[in-house]
Amino acid sequence: MRVTFIHADGKGRTEAEAVPGDILLDVAQAHLMPLEGTCEGQMACSTCHVIVAREDFDRLPPASEEEEDMLDLAAGARRTSRLSCQVVLTEALDGLTVHIPGESRNMQGAR
Repeated sequence: MRVTFIHADGKGRTEAEAVPGDILLDVAQAHLMPLEGTCEGQMACSTCHVIVAREDFDRLPPASEEEEDMLDLAAGARRTSRLSCQVVLTEALDGLTVHIPGESRNMQGAR
């Protein structure tokens, strides 16, 4: 399956291959996207915040109340924001497009 990351500058894009069951944050980090994921998926931070393309947002399962609370703290959060550590990829999400927030540009997510 395919995931497209739109770079924080809005100009670049990275096409990534994933398999069902992968966590979106792991796929992003494997492709050197600047998402930190400081809490390692425990929903104790918002450093893995992404903005899901409007046309793809309704394909995702709803965010939990805990995720919504963390998104309230995310810089630049929008209606279609999600924590990438909480998005488990499925075949139904093939072709998902997510935008890396401009606030992520200065993070050191590359391994």
